Amino acid sequence: MKRLRVTHTTGFRYQGEASASYNEARMLPASREGQWVLSAHIDTRPNAPQHSYTDYWGTRVTAFEVLSPHRELVLSASSLIEVAEQAHDHCPTSWDELAQLSRRTVESVEQLRQSARTEPPRDLMKLAAQVAEASGSPCAAAEAICARIGGEMEYVPGATRVDSTAAEAWSARRGVCQDIVHVALGALRSVGIPARYVSGYLHPKPDAPLHETVVGESHAWVEWFCGTWRGWDPTNLIPAGDRHVYVGHGRDYDDIAPIRGVYAGVAAAETFVKVEITREA
Repeated sequence: MKRLRVTHTTGFRYQGEASASYNEARMLPASREGQWVLSAHIDTRPNAPQHSYTDYWGTRVTAFEVLSPHRELVLSASSLIEVAEQAHDHCPTSWDELAQLSRRTVESVEQLRQSARTEPPRDLMKLAAQVAEASGSPCAAAEAICARIGGEMEYVPGATRVDSTAAEAWSARRGVCQDIVHVALGALRSVGIPARYVSGYLHPKPDAPLHETVVGESHAWVEWFCGTWRGWDPTNLIPAGDRHVYVGHGRDYDDIAPIRGVYAGVAAAETFVKVEITREA
């Protein structure tokens, strides 16, 4: 088990003075099986009253508004989390059993549906079908599909846009974790495996010494359903484990964007992001 301290700072520098802004942040980790949140809070500058609620997918949302003129908006989310290594033995569920299990919960049904972000092109669907046919179980097929996609795509920051689709990223065979996850989701869903987009953080150093603060990442990975939800990171070709800090999930990035908002009084703004992670134990 690892104890990780995460500080995620993000915000906007406006080209002028914003008269007001209205925002939602999904930046605080959640307690779940294998993860325990010891403390978590968000500070804003300018200071603003906050309202917290849980969205449809179970993610903690911090909503706030700044109604006074400001040239910069800064959010700092600080969290202390304990994360355990997860068991990743293959599930014995058969394809017929998966089809039956997938119809029993609303979320597993919903996570079979493609979104505009994840709709796969024909060649990706064909590849996923071939890999699934060669695999013995849905869980083995899901891992093999994610590994194949992660192996064929190159991680290239700036190669895609924040609104790029899985089809665009797959055609280019490059993108960031968001794009690789959208491609994997489209492929998994196309063969009948419910799969969801997970947002969180990744500690980049597997054997980091205690109390060393490193530049981390706001990260994304996949969870598929094979009787239970299992996490896998197609960008790094590893199962989700004790370096992955879960914040929330949804159908695609649009459901779980770390910060979303609107502002008035200026035409444009520059976004900035910094994530620092410290292993405390």
